[in-house]
Amino acid sequence: MKRQLACVAAALLLAALTPAAGATPTEADAGGRGCRSGDRLRVPGAERAVAACLPDLTTAGTIASGHTDPADWAGLEAPGTRSPSGVPGVQLDGYFPDSSATNKTHGWDHDSQFVIRLPERWNGGLVVAGPPGIREQYANDRTIGDHVLAKGYAFAATDKGNTGPTLYRDGKRPGDAIAEWHFRLTQLTVAAKAVAARHYGRAPRHTFAAGMSMAGYLVRWQLESVPRLYDGGLDWEGVLLTRKSPNLLATLPPALRAYPRVLAGEPGAREAMVAAGYPAESEPLWESHYRTQWDSFQRLIREELDPGYDGATEAGTPFCREGTGKGCDTDYDYASRPRAVHDAVGRVSLTGRIARPLLTVHGTLDALVPIGPGSDRYARLVDRAGRGSLHRYYRVTGGNHTDGLYAAQPRLVRPLLPCVRDAFDALAAWAEDGVAPPPSRTLPRPGGGDPVNSCAL
Repeated sequence: MKRQLACVAAALLLAALTPAAGATPTEADAGGRGCRSGDRLRVPGAERAVAACLPDLTTAGTIASGHTDPADWAGLEAPGTRSPSGVPGVQLDGYFPDSSATNKTHGWDHDSQFVIRLPERWNGGLVVAGPPGIREQYANDRTIGDHVLAKGYAFAATDKGNTGPTLYRDGKRPGDAIAEWHFRLTQLTVAAKAVAARHYGRAPRHTFAAGMSMAGYLVRWQLESVPRLYDGGLDWEGVLLTRKSPNLLATLPPALRAYPRVLAGEPGAREAMVAAGYPAESEPLWESHYRTQWDSFQRLIREELDPGYDGATEAGTPFCREGTGKGCDTDYDYASRPRAVHDAVGRVSLTGRIARPLLTVHGTLDALVPIGPGSDRYARLVDRAGRGSLHRYYRVTGGNHTDGLYAAQPRLVRPLLPCVRDAFDALAAWAEDGVAPPPSRTLPRPGGGDPVNSCAL
């Protein structure tokens, strides 16, 4: 599969950099001009692309102009987060050919939507991202886009090719929807490189992949599978999918079983949660995650990779009681599932064999993707693959999966975003200037200052 996708990426790159003979300008050619006279933009392979010259490409401007969707990043930042602004340039919105239609943005009812932003003052770099979870192409605008645009990078993001709580309906066999995520980020990277080359008159000198959660997983996959497209990657609490346990499908069911016992005051229940990877200190976060994330996330990913578990039922039964048996995700046991299920997970598994510099940032109190069976284990995979020199891993004491919970738990949770932004700057210095980032370590809680907007690796 990886060899096949690598070949596809090579073909895409060749097609993107080869001018189309006798091309006739259409809506797919963006149809208009950029901010500089005579600049006509085309997104290679796009079925539709619409260009706009904007006075500010950051969210400070795009919220007002309607060129972003604040709902797409809701809950991902802590109150009081400061973001830069004042970056004029060109924005391209569009989509690649696709047969699914879970993304309703712009009224297009079409998946594989993307956004490409080209700042007037370009530093020669490009940052490409996918969204976390089931979100869409604007999910990284506040957390990643604003920061890199202000530093002069072009920025491109994709919806991964399928969105929403029924993304598992996309594709013909288990794992197809996730495998499409790989292809769509590769496809956008190739296209965005060509767009930047056309717009600025020279190809990007450096290209980085960045993303959180499921998009952090994508960053890892890209650096393992198509590394020649990138100079490095930023992995923000990436999800770990591996053929062998522990993996995502092995960590959520124990929490679904143990937490109701915690509420009932049963002896050993808290110990079971800790054994599943959830630190005891994170207990104040368990209730909200149980109610809103663990069950739905487990059922969505399990339906995508193991649809036969619940027969004809689609994505199981919400909050089914422990002991219900086959078809109940609370009772799901990945280790005992048939070989075909493990093969499906194997198709989309990570190996740790990165071939470009990677910085990982993960919070120690992550209550959705626990750090122990998650990034701690991925760091070990990287080391075992002999790629440890390419990896820096920063464990942020008090960090949770999303910074939005900081408002409710300011004494417990520390926002990760300032550390993520600092990590990106360190990655860029490493890849562009040869300045090695600080050694991997666990960052202590800040002793003072502004934890929402400051961090030092």
